[in-house]
Amino acid sequence: MSRYHELYLKEIVPAMTAKFGYKNIMEVPKLNKIVVNMAVGEAKENVKILENAANDLMIITGQKAVMTKAKKSIANFKIREGMPIGCKVTLRGERMYDFLDRLVNLALPRVRDFRGVNPNAFDGRGNYALGIKEQLIFPEIEYDKIDKTRGMDVIVTTTAKTDEEARELLKLFNMPFAH
Repeated sequence: MSRYHELYLKEIVPAMTAKFGYKNIMEVPKLNKIVVNMAVGEAKENVKILENAANDLMIITGQKAVMTKAKKSIANFKIREGMPIGCKVTLRGERMYDFLDRLVNLALPRVRDFRGVNPNAFDGRGNYALGIKEQLIFPEIEYDKIDKTRGMDVIVTTTAKTDEEARELLKLFNMPFAH
């Protein structure tokens, strides 16, 4: 069991129950999944670029990335329907807790001029979205081995009903929200 999973069971459940007055332990919000998505626009010219991005994502998350394809054809971007244009990884269970631990404690503090993450990036249903500008903030990525810096989206899906509950849950997981 990961450190964050133990933290959830021993500290977060009692703290959330005290703050929101849950009557049943199953009402306490928990992390459902974390999706890490990397859109690679240059993949339309060179498929090798997409393979490099998928490899970076695999190194960061410890799980094989799945290719994402274009849903619609967009003439202005020279994209046809079904063309591979990105990759993503869906993390659940222990890998999810391990990734969140590394994101909060190792990667985010390495961002230049870091003042915290946006506390308002919730979707209204208790899910949180976070944009990362470059994959170099993760210690697993070696600077010499990358071909190009790429950004990624990290979406944390929770079972919380409201944004306030989700914000408190992530705050208890040590998410560094800006004030």
